[in-house]
Amino acid sequence: MTVERIGVLGAGVMGGAIAQVCATVGFDVVVYDIDSEALVAGKQHATTGRFGLDSGVERAKLTREDADAALARITFTEDFAAAAHTDLVIEAVPERLDLKIRVFRDLDAAAPPSTILCSNSSGFPIQALAAATDRPELVVGWHWASPAPVMKFAEIVRTRTTSDATVAVVIGAATQCGKHPVVVQDTPMAWGYVANRVYFAMVAEAQKIVNEGIATADDVDQLMTDCYRWPAGPFGMVKGAGSGWTAT
Repeated sequence: MTVERIGVLGAGVMGGAIAQVCATVGFDVVVYDIDSEALVAGKQHATTGRFGLDSGVERAKLTREDADAALARITFTEDFAAAAHTDLVIEAVPERLDLKIRVFRDLDAAAPPSTILCSNSSGFPIQALAAATDRPELVVGWHWASPAPVMKFAEIVRTRTTSDATVAVVIGAATQCGKHPVVVQDTPMAWGYVANRVYFAMVAEAQKIVNEGIATADDVDQLMTDCYRWPAGPFGMVKGAGSGWTAT
């Protein structure tokens, strides 16, 4: 299967950025949201945001012509069917399991039988989403990291029923997007797959250190960035993931 057209459900910070990345590498993208204002904000994020297309031009990461072409490949719409009628759909709605299950049920009914359904969940069991569909072999997790245009992260989460062909297609799409896809197993009994399980263990230990008065949060961040060359310390990561990344 060749992916040419990608649907993105949710025009928030992640949805807009995912659409931007996919369009930049040549995919036609349809971004859906129920909120017209969210669609406007998603387009602005993809164009004039901190890591948007305009910033890419300013940093000489792409030409003005390439940026304009990428934006032209993105359609922002309130038409759910338009986003569902694509080769691969990436769900990026708010992190609520009940909402995601409902979205996957609706997607399964609206999308062509061959469409692959991906979730950008940060840790909910993909198996639960697959069970809401009649195509569990075509359901997979594609967990992105923020900011999506910068981070090479691509955690591909497969269930017991995800087919090898589905995994191969998503790996190919992630690679085309310039990411480093790593396939992991779904973890229905623990939240977070791999990256977030390790991340939250780190944050918990960092908070324990602060609570014990051993060091301040800023001290911990500085020590970890200096020692391990992380781009941000544990508390800086929490702030960036929650409120967005700013220029340094």
